[in-house]
Amino acid sequence: MERGRKGGRFDAFASAAARVTGHAIAATTAFVVILVWAVTGPIFGFSDTWQLIINTATTVLTFLMVFVIQNTINRDSLAMHIKLDELIRASDEARNRTIGSEKLSEHVLEELEREEEREAGG
Repeated sequence: MERGRKGGRFDAFASAAARVTGHAIAATTAFVVILVWAVTGPIFGFSDTWQLIINTATTVLTFLMVFVIQNTINRDSLAMHIKLDELIRASDEARNRTIGSEKLSEHVLEELEREEEREAGG
């Protein structure tokens, strides 16, 4: 497997967007934009167009960020599961039945959890 290889254009975009939007400068920029918008309210007479600009911009950005965030979470979660599976395989005391358990149904996971709790309790 080639390390560092991106899965596609969207993955590359999502990674870059997550890095950029995750910094304090992005939050500061958003705050400044909102402040400028609020200050210009009296200049534009708090018109419908003035309100529509911020409403549309925030709605579109929020909608797009949902997909960026979900992509980032999915990749992080998969990487974590791969690492945990490797630790399970490397441990003599761990049971291999838990490898890939993230793919099981909720019912099966609940049963595994009950079994683990019974065994831990004695």
